[in-house]
Amino acid sequence: MTVTYDYTGRTVLVTGGTKGIGAGVAAAFAAAGAHVVVCARTSPPGPPPPGSAPPGSAPPGSAQAGSVQAGSVPGGSASPGLAPDIRFVQADVRDPEDVERLVRGLDRLDVVVNNAGGSPYAPLADTSPRLHARVVELNLLAPLLVARQAYPLLREVGGAIVMIGSASGTRPSPGTSAYGAAKAGLHHLARCLAAEWAPEVRVNTVVVGLASTENAASHYGPDRAAVDATIPAGRMATPADVAAACLWLAAPGYVTGAEVHVHGGGEVPAWSRLAGHPPQDP
Repeated sequence: MTVTYDYTGRTVLVTGGTKGIGAGVAAAFAAAGAHVVVCARTSPPGPPPPGSAPPGSAPPGSAQAGSVQAGSVPGGSASPGLAPDIRFVQADVRDPEDVERLVRGLDRLDVVVNNAGGSPYAPLADTSPRLHARVVELNLLAPLLVARQAYPLLREVGGAIVMIGSASGTRPSPGTSAYGAAKAGLHHLARCLAAEWAPEVRVNTVVVGLASTENAASHYGPDRAAVDATIPAGRMATPADVAAACLWLAAPGYVTGAEVHVHGGGEVPAWSRLAGHPPQDP
């Protein structure tokens, strides 16, 4: 069975949409006919689009936009770049002025995918308070800023917001405590906004587990098979897996305030392997 979506005539904004999961989500919406806008702090990989301004030529604070060509479309495996004909706007979603400029440049807006996020490995006792504050800004406050700015346009069309959450916000996240706490806050923010903005705007969350992107090896180590073995489904999530959930949640419907877990069944707990067989009931 094949499920298809038609987003023709709709505008979709994907934050952090130039690589990894964000690029896969942007490509999926574009393939479904949407007009897709992605933003990031830096330009995406690949040559500048024809007719676009060269780096540094735009005045401070102005949008740099264009159709960014890519060598491949992210899907089942890690692939840098963007699908053709996706508009790029340079913006830092932690900056309220950048967010205002980003949304002001849109005539309509049907879907926001708050994907921008991430964190380096940063044990709490050994790293600066400023680093942790920036992690919280990116993973919690930035989605709040984007959602707030986008709300009037979304309300006009009965639109939807999809937050890209993380399994780190549902279980202990040693080494990335601020990130895990921020993602837990993001999940709760989505539930709050779903109640506050209903019925005009629906807000849902995709909770992503271990994911296969171009940075997977640096996050989980080089032994891909060992990582896959920790997941009941036998493999990490791909950008296409996350995109499929986003397409469904963004389509007109009844679901709001929900969390869809895209984690392949979660992570097999270490204790279940200690005896070499499934644990027995006492």
